[in-house]
Amino acid sequence: MMEISAAVFLAGIASSAAPLILAALGETLTEKAGVINLSLDGAILLSAMAGFVVAARTGSMVVGFAAAAGTGMLATLVLVVISIYLGQSQVAVGFALTFLCRDLAYFLGAPFARTAGPQLSIVPVPILADLPIIGPVFFQHSLIVYTSFIAIPLLWFFIYRTPQGLVLRCVGENPEACWARGIQPRKIQTIYTLLGGALIGLAGAAFSLAIKPGWGRPQGCEGMGWIALALVIFGGWHPLKVAFGAYLFGFLQMSGIFLQDIFPSIPAQIFQVAPFPLMIFTLVLVHLGRDNKGRKFFLLRLLSGDPPDALGKNYRQV
Repeated sequence: MMEISAAVFLAGIASSAAPLILAALGETLTEKAGVINLSLDGAILLSAMAGFVVAARTGSMVVGFAAAAGTGMLATLVLVVISIYLGQSQVAVGFALTFLCRDLAYFLGAPFARTAGPQLSIVPVPILADLPIIGPVFFQHSLIVYTSFIAIPLLWFFIYRTPQGLVLRCVGENPEACWARGIQPRKIQTIYTLLGGALIGLAGAAFSLAIKPGWGRPQGCEGMGWIALALVIFGGWHPLKVAFGAYLFGFLQMSGIFLQDIFPSIPAQIFQVAPFPLMIFTLVLVHLGRDNKGRKFFLLRLLSGDPPDALGKNYRQV
């Protein structure tokens, strides 16, 4: 019984963290290019609505996820045009976009609220799914969870082990020097901001078509964009550390569900809200983890990192 409970608990962490991983990795990719996209929360909601509605209307999960990814890219395209090319504040544009996308999601999705729709099915991996504990944890999930597994090492390899990843990091650190070497910073920022938006869109569809199927108000994924933004900082703009933070948040969520069964007299809302302040508290502990001489403790050295030097600064091409 303990073995089954442990497997279910760990599998729940992997499943609940999948959308956060996709969204946080998308933001990591964008910020590595020197662009801050604060529209995550609204973009996730709008993509969740678009993915659910399109999948419900067409009966195709593939088309639904494609629509969600396109919606995420469309939201970030607005950021690209207004900030990267017109030189307006990335922070201000991102804030405006997140509220615009949120309101659009609830307005356009109102006719489809609380209606039946498709749900991404679980696809067990033959043979591997039958392994004790490991099988349920890693090999009995939907395709979007497998995608989150694969995205972590792929993004790490791309950023730190390929020439294109080196160009991406250079643009985020010093776009002027890149321009002097014949690289077009605005083009690089546009490409990776849109790619990051696509991952954010997939995260939205992951919520409405797999993790918390359906659409309504309030939607279960509201607020997750801000958590994804925090995870990027928590993970020091490193894909592996960002993913660790997402799994930590998933652990907090699953702990709340299990504790709710153990302590039924405590209101359920407390366990639903608890992961958010606990995650904030963890962030504070990590970033205050210094001794009196300013040296970093082990956990801080492991998780912390420096943001790209040009992050949030619009490059003025001459």
